[in-house]
Amino acid sequence: MPTGVFSQPRLVSSSIPKNMFNSPGLSLALQQPNIDNQGDETRLGENFEGNIGRRSREEEHESRSGSDNMDGGSGDDHDPTTAAGDKPPRKKRYHRHTPQQIQELEALFKECPHPDEKQRLELSKRLCLETRQVKFWFQNRRTQMKTQLERHENSLLRQENDKLRAENMSIRDAMRNPICTSCGGPAIIGDMSLEEQHLRIENARLKDELDRVCALAGKFLGRPITGPPLPNSSLELGVGTNGTFGTTMATTTTLPLGHDALPTMVVPSNRPATTLDRSMFLELALAAMDELVKMAQTDEPLWIKNIEGGREMLNHDEYLRTFTPCIGLKPNGFVTEASRETGVVIINSLALVETLMDSNRWAEMFHCMIARTSTTDVISNGMGGTRNGALQLMNAELQILSPLVPVREVSFLRFCKQHAEGVWAVVDVSIDTIKESTTFVTCRRLPSGCVVQDMPNGYSKVICVEHAEYDESQVHQLYRPLLSSGMGFGAQRWVATLQRQCECLAILMSSTVPTRDHTGHERKSEQHADIAGNMHRRSRVACSVRAS
Repeated sequence: MPTGVFSQPRLVSSSIPKNMFNSPGLSLALQQPNIDNQGDETRLGENFEGNIGRRSREEEHESRSGSDNMDGGSGDDHDPTTAAGDKPPRKKRYHRHTPQQIQELEALFKECPHPDEKQRLELSKRLCLETRQVKFWFQNRRTQMKTQLERHENSLLRQENDKLRAENMSIRDAMRNPICTSCGGPAIIGDMSLEEQHLRIENARLKDELDRVCALAGKFLGRPITGPPLPNSSLELGVGTNGTFGTTMATTTTLPLGHDALPTMVVPSNRPATTLDRSMFLELALAAMDELVKMAQTDEPLWIKNIEGGREMLNHDEYLRTFTPCIGLKPNGFVTEASRETGVVIINSLALVETLMDSNRWAEMFHCMIARTSTTDVISNGMGGTRNGALQLMNAELQILSPLVPVREVSFLRFCKQHAEGVWAVVDVSIDTIKESTTFVTCRRLPSGCVVQDMPNGYSKVICVEHAEYDESQVHQLYRPLLSSGMGFGAQRWVATLQRQCECLAILMSSTVPTRDHTGHERKSEQHADIAGNMHRRSRVACSVRAS
């Protein structure tokens, strides 16, 4: 056979790789003696590589699967080789985790939302999952938690926004139709004069003060108190009926007190006390009146008899348990002086109350004990022409006719109240804790005063209570026992002086005093009145010399 005949098969076998004969399809194609064998081999190589790449991508998608598409990858991917071959895309298969796996994953997520590679590997081995699946599950869980948190924050912000919008709408409505909160009328500031604005502000302040006084009176009486009806016009409170403004006239307010009503509050235009001070004064006066009445009516164990003189002494321990100090605690270095005395005087209750509420007549009645006195402010004059509910601020200098005892300068409130028909009470209490003073206080007057009750034949029964605190270091040692016994400024001296002065005044006011001479015949003794008047004048002059 010629040599050229066998050369062609050797050339073909040497040009084809040996490993391609392992596939049956490829061996059949190579056995066909076709001139296009080389082109077919090229197309077969391309199809082979495409099939291998497609299978690797499908396996990758399956490894990234999760539970319900939440724990795996996102979306279906189209293979460009399949699209080029006009084949339909194959859907990605999902892998659903078991409840036990989800429970283990959730438990670790609560402890550590960001596990490291070692923790993920250990968890994947325990749950029979791939490391990539565990990683993607944690990523998706964190994304889910972040989304839920953002939704919650958005809900809160939306609610806050709705609230602000509603508030904005209400403010706009209020700006379009302004209403005064005090009087309830339209508040058009632009069309209102400055004077009217000041009056409205003053009216609002007076209304608040009225409510406060009503609350204080109701607290004292134990029943609610309502103020008088407000006028129709808000300007009637600030402008009088004669057209003058309220700053040039007295402002009156009627409130009930006790069995009747609290008196008309007459406030002068040039009053030294402010509105707040007057409210505090009224509250202090009510508390002091309550304490005075209880101390006057209560016997043991509040008051005990002294074994030596038989006089009543205050049980300080029982006093502290019964009452709350209305003017604060006792200053350091001060001593307490307390006494109570009961007596009958030849004067009726109305006349005695008028004398006590008039500073000049009070000083005239007790000229041996009072060096000077003055009324600094009249907060209330009383009601219905009487002294029921009268409240005034006073200053006084109490004295003993000796240079070894300093004068007691006190600034106090005097409050008068009618408790029943023919029963009155007048109380004094210092205001050092309310009204600040630059001078050093050496004496404080705790709730003190008298309870007066009418008796037949023009006489009155008087229960006097004196309670004070003073600096004993300024008193000479010779007079300290006198003051501690109550003979200096105690209730015994006040009652004795009142009885003596009332008897003297009864003689002076009597035009005819029946008496008998040595023969037994009645005669008119005008000389007794002259003698009593002369003694009264001499005593007053002597006391005034000590005061000066």
